Amino acid sequence: MHVLPLSGWETFYVILGSSAAALTGLQFVVIALGADTRVGGEAEVSAFGTPTIVHFCAVLLIAAIVCTPGQTAWSLSVCLGVSGVGGLTYAIWVLVLARRQTGYAPVLEDWIWHTGLPILAYACLLIAGVSTHWRPGPAMYLVAAIALLLLFVGIHNAWDAAVYMSTLRRW
Repeated sequence: MHVLPLSGWETFYVILGSSAAALTGLQFVVIALGADTRVGGEAEVSAFGTPTIVHFCAVLLIAAIVCTPGQTAWSLSVCLGVSGVGGLTYAIWVLVLARRQTGYAPVLEDWIWHTGLPILAYACLLIAGVSTHWRPGPAMYLVAAIALLLLFVGIHNAWDAAVYMSTLRRW
């Protein structure tokens, strides 16, 4: 099997993976500091809080997959495709959770950032996974764009959560 020349991507994914890991830890701090603030129930956290951590972890996973030594076009294709299916399934489930929860009324921006962009990103990750087998070079640029999109979605949504929690009255 032919090993892919992924060495040119290592620095990019080390930066992205490190950023995602650091932001995951920061999100834990934000949630812990906001624990004494009434921010809604479990349904709201499941729909708007937990997915942020999942998106950061997806970026970390993508970085780990791409930086794994000895990746072939086939193994990279399988890893990215499975990640895309898992992420897409989860993102659709988040859409269902967001529609079911009643403690917060999402606005258009929330639907775009919390459900629309993640669904798009994970669907594209599935497409990139499939296309990596045949066209690994162009697919790597798509994977990079997806990882950046998921990182920015996580940053946006973490910021939204921090601002929302900081504006609530303490009880």
